[in-house]
Amino acid sequence: MATAQSIGNLKEEVRDFWDSGPCGTRYLSEADKFENHSQSRYALEPYIQEFAQFASARGLRTLEVGVGMGADYLQWLKAGAIATGVDLSPMSLEQARRRCKLAGYDPDLRVADAENLPFADATFDLLYSYGVMHHSPDTGKCIQEALRVLKPGGSLKIMLYHHRSLTGAMLWLRYGMLRGKSLRRTVYERLESPGTKTYTLQEVRELLKDFEDVHIKQAFSPGDLLLHLPSPKFQSWFYRAVWKLYPRFLVQTFGKPWGLFLLINARKPYLAPASK
Repeated sequence: MATAQSIGNLKEEVRDFWDSGPCGTRYLSEADKFENHSQSRYALEPYIQEFAQFASARGLRTLEVGVGMGADYLQWLKAGAIATGVDLSPMSLEQARRRCKLAGYDPDLRVADAENLPFADATFDLLYSYGVMHHSPDTGKCIQEALRVLKPGGSLKIMLYHHRSLTGAMLWLRYGMLRGKSLRRTVYERLESPGTKTYTLQEVRELLKDFEDVHIKQAFSPGDLLLHLPSPKFQSWFYRAVWKLYPRFLVQTFGKPWGLFLLINARKPYLAPASK
């Protein structure tokens, strides 16, 4: 059973992981680095724009939980949202703040823990968190915090990782199968920061049981299709061949139930659920 100390240690590991390399760092270059990052992000994940619906947030109090280097956060500002952003990683926030300043915006960015948001109840019209809450030790608490800080009728847009994805299967074949580890354990140890979790559709609905109008759309991640640049640990001739020969067309045609990304829309009820 997790203790307060072990949870605290895990959060420090997660923070240190993203401080050492904020998400998307591999797509940066010295010239126009933020523009290169944005172009790469939205080219690899074209469904972000449709999912986020940035333009619809004009005038809304918006909170992004886990801004990373701020590509999406800047889109909220450009759309005219009254946008606040938080992240556990100070280094990521430094990049996001610089990005916004260079674009001519004055960002409201803060270091904060998604499990303990520093905002009053019913503050925001929209809460957005893309691929973040599954890295926190208590994802359920993150979602309850989202429920708390949203206004009645407020919108929740989050992306969580799906259990039994192609990305998970590839990691399991490489790191788990011969070591007798489960798919979930392998993902927990090997997918991005320590302690990463994945969820079935049923588990997601249970996490969001206090929300209404829950809609879930499954999508391939760049990792499912090996479209992303391989990290330094995947630079051998074998992995270069895998990246080149990977049957993307077949995967896209027949592997749709195995996408890593669950794009989730939900709404906070206007009335609190009846007590049992």
